[in-house]
This record gives sequence, C-alpha cells and structure tokens, in this order.
Amino acid sequence: MREPAPGLTVAASVALAAVGALLIAFPWIVTALGEEFYISTASRIGIFAIAATSLNLILGYGGLVSFGHAAFVGVGAYTVGVMINGGIVNGWLGFGAAMVIAAAFSAVIGAVSLRTRGVYFIMITLAFAQMLFYLTNSVKAYGGDEGLSLLQRSDFGLGLDLRDDTTFYYLVLVVLALVILLVHRLVHSRFGRVVRAMREDDVRAEAIGFPTYRYKLILFVISGALGGLAGALMANQQNYISPNLLHWTHSGTLMVMVIIGGVGTLFGGALGALALLAMEEVAADYTSHWQFFVGWILLAVVLFAPRGLMALRSLGRKPASDRMPP
Repeated sequence: MREPAPGLTVAASVALAAVGALLIAFPWIVTALGEEFYISTASRIGIFAIAATSLNLILGYGGLVSFGHAAFVGVGAYTVGVMINGGIVNGWLGFGAAMVIAAAFSAVIGAVSLRTRGVYFIMITLAFAQMLFYLTNSVKAYGGDEGLSLLQRSDFGLGLDLRDDTTFYYLVLVVLALVILLVHRLVHSRFGRVVRAMREDDVRAEAIGFPTYRYKLILFVISGALGGLAGALMANQQNYISPNLLHWTHSGTLMVMVIIGGVGTLFGGALGALALLAMEEVAADYTSHWQFFVGWILLAVVLFAPRGLMALRSLGRKPASDRMPP
C-alpha cells in the first residue's frame, strides 16, 4: 500500500500556486521587459534542477553519496546527440532512448558499486564516471575531446518548435514538474518508506527482511534514468555536447546544488540549482572568480543551515521521517 502524502497548509498551497503562476508567466514578463535572454537562462536552470533532483533521490532519500551522477547526464546527452546526427530526430524516441540507455548504464554501475559502502562506494562511482569521461574523449567518431555539435534539435511534433526559446522553456518546465511529482509519489510510497528506513540504518532494514541491495539498485536506476532525461534536454538546449559533461567536477556541481537547496527535500535540488546558477549569473558580471564566493556561501550553508535553504522556510507540513537528521 502507498503511504498517504502529507498535506500542505493553506499558506503553502497558495505560495506553491503563486510560484507556479510566476513560472508560467515568466517568458511573457521578461519579453515585456525586453530581456528575452533570461528565457534561455531559466531553461538552463530548469535542466540543472532536474539533474539535481535526480541526484537528490539517491543522495537525500537513499543516503548514497555518488560522485558519478554526471555520467548518466552525459550518457543521455550523447544518446540524443548521436541519434540526431544519425538522422533520428524524433524527440519521443530520442528522449526515451536517453532514459533507457542511462538506466542501463546505472544498472551496471549500481550492480557493482552498491556491493560496497561509504568511501568505497564514492570511489567506485567516481571511477566509473571517469572511465566514461575518458572513453568519450577518445572516440573521435563522436567528436572526441572537441565535443559533438548537434545538427538540429529534437522534434516532438504536435506543432512544437524547440528552436523557439519560449517553447523549449515550457518543455523544460513541464518535465521538471513531472519529475518532482514522480519523486514525491515515489518517496511517499511503500518503496519510499523502505528506502528511507535503509538511509537511517540499512543493516537493521536488512535484518528485518528487506532486500536492501535490490531496493538500492532500483532507486539507483530510476535516478540514472532521470539524469539521462536531464542530459537529453541539456544537449538540445546547447546544441553541443562536451565530454566535460561526464567529468566528476560536474557531479560535484550537482552535489553542491543539492546541499545548498536541501538534502532529502522535494524541492531542494530545484532551489539549489536556482541559487547556484543565479549566483553565477550575477557574480560573473563583476568577477571571473565567482566560484570563490560560492565556496563561502556553501560553507555558510553547511555551518548555519545544514538542511539547506529549504529549512529556512518550510513550504508545507512534512513528517519527521522525511527529514534528514542535522
């Protein structure tokens, strides 16, 4: 049976509806202000929000610290890029293939790495990601270290033109909403209750009869598939794919987003992506060393708000079992 999802307070429901309305109206607002450039920036933030949310699924709810999550984002991006340059521009096929292939890679990587714990798990996921990074660097047929330029964007039909920034923004917004809804339903299902129990004490969960390895692997595969979906969107927005997308530093960036936003919270990944990329956008106008200031902000979050920005203002009622310990 599925665990009933916690209800929202009236204030939280109103705030959530207001944020949704603002996101829907955002392209019209910036167009009226003559700042259409920010539509593309908002799409980039949304894509990173999807990737960070997929990482938060295993990091926050599963307690699995992975430094190889960027590999699944990169696999999804390269899948779509290779298909488009090979003449397969159908978005339904491309995005579906990106998720399936990313899930397949995550199943193989998870089958090996989940047999370890702690720092060994971290190092194995990092090693797999770096192997894929060096592999894409060496395959000259797909651009090698120079990357791969896409000839066009995916085509979903239905009269949608993804070359239009506003149309692409709404596609990203819909996908982000669906991913957050999926994570919400998953976390508050019976499967999610078991995953959270394993996060607290996987030895005890295994002792009372739960197949913890199987649960972790399923969670890892779902997270990888969502990462591949983010990669497919990223490839379409940039019209270019670089092997650096698979580098472990990209995994570190996603992890910073989750930590800033709130580990183990539904909107933590999205809020962290917004905070980090907004800081980058603002600080880059004044200095090329904006990462220095991000480091100080991250330090402040860890010291004074260990549950991230989500802990500063609750968006709704949440049971104690759904919160990470301080």
